[in-house]
Amino acid sequence: MKTRREFLEAAGKGAVFAGLSSVLPVIALAEGQTLNNETDMEKSMSYHKANDFISNKLPSFGMGGVPLGNEFVAATDADALETLTAAWDAGVRYYDVAPWYGFGLAERRFGSFLHHQKRDEFFISTKVGKLLKASKKNRGAEIFPKAGSPNSPVFDYSASGVRRSIEDSLQRLGIDSIDIAFVHDLSPDFRYFDKSWLEHWAIAKKGAFPELNKMRDEGLIKAWGLGVNHPEPILKALRETTPDVFLMASQYSLIDHENALNNVFPEVRKNNVKLVMGSNLNAGFISGSDRYNYDPTKPIPADVLDKREKLRVVAKAHSVDLRTAALQFASFPDVAVSIIPGARTGQQITEDVESMKVQIPAAFWEQLKSEKLIAQNAPVKPAK
Repeated sequence: MKTRREFLEAAGKGAVFAGLSSVLPVIALAEGQTLNNETDMEKSMSYHKANDFISNKLPSFGMGGVPLGNEFVAATDADALETLTAAWDAGVRYYDVAPWYGFGLAERRFGSFLHHQKRDEFFISTKVGKLLKASKKNRGAEIFPKAGSPNSPVFDYSASGVRRSIEDSLQRLGIDSIDIAFVHDLSPDFRYFDKSWLEHWAIAKKGAFPELNKMRDEGLIKAWGLGVNHPEPILKALRETTPDVFLMASQYSLIDHENALNNVFPEVRKNNVKLVMGSNLNAGFISGSDRYNYDPTKPIPADVLDKREKLRVVAKAHSVDLRTAALQFASFPDVAVSIIPGARTGQQITEDVESMKVQIPAAFWEQLKSEKLIAQNAPVKPAK
C-alpha cells in the first residue's frame, strides 16, 4: 500500500511525463491506484512543484527573524534597517519571520525593508497558528518586554485561522505572496499554550494541515510544513499529513545533534522531505551568549556549559572560529536545504555570510570525533 506522499510523488512524476493533465484523463500509478480527475492531477502537480521549489530554488543560506523581534535584546528600527541592508548587500535572499517574533514587530521591520525590493528577487517564510489581537490588556510586556507590542496571541490552528494568519502577515510584510508557511510551535515544549499541544494538533489535523495543502494547490503559498524546536511533531507530521519541508530549530547543533541525526533524519530522508535548520548557535549560546535555546527561565545545564568549553579548546587549537564551525556543521547533512541564523546587527549577518566561505581543516572535525564531542556518523563536509 502506497502512502499518500508516495501517491502524490508518483502522480507528479506521471503528470510531468504526460506533459499536461488533459493529455491523459487517467494515469495508472500502481495496481488499483489511478488519478481520476483534474483536481487530483492539480494536487499531485502542486506537491511536485513544492518539492522542486524546496530542493532546487530555496537559497542554502538565509536570515532568521527572531533578533529583530527584540526577543532577547532591544534593537531600534534604525538597527533593523542597517541589519537588513547589510544582509541584502551580502547577498542574503531568504528571510524567515513569524507573527510571534515580537508580536508583529519582526514582520513589520522585515516588511518595511522588503516592500522596496522586487518580489521575485527574494524568498520569505513565515508562520501560522498564532494570530495577534491588539488590546489594552495585552501580554506584550509579559512575553516580549523589549518589543513594545500592544498585541496578545490567539492560538488558532483551524482552517480559517491559518487563512487569516497568512492574510495578516501579508499586510504586515507589505508583500503579495508567501513562499513557505510553517505551522508554528505545535509542539510539547511550547509553554504558552492554553491547552495541551495534542488538543491543538487535533484541530490542526482537521483544519490547518488540509487548508495549507489547499493553499498550496491554489498557488497562494509554494510550500508548507512545521516550524518546531522538538522532534516529536516532525515525526508525527510525517505519519499523519504531507508537509513539504520542516523548520527544525535548536535540534541540530554542535551542542546537541544525535537525536536528530539518528531518529529524525532517516525519517525525513525516507519521505523525501528537506529541513531548514534554525537556531544553529542554540540562540547564540555557541557564540558566547548567557542563554541556551529559547527558554531563559531555565538554567543552562552544567554538561552543556562544559561541552561548550571543550569545543572552544579544540577550536582554539586549530585556529577555528567556533561560530563558523557551528554554522557549517548545521549545513552539512544531506537533508538540510538551508540554514537561517538570526542577526541583530549588520556585522553579525555579514560575518555569518563570510563564515560559509571559510575552509575548516579536517583535523578539527577529526579531533571533535576522537574526543566524542560530535557523533561519529555526523557529516563534516558538504553533502554535495
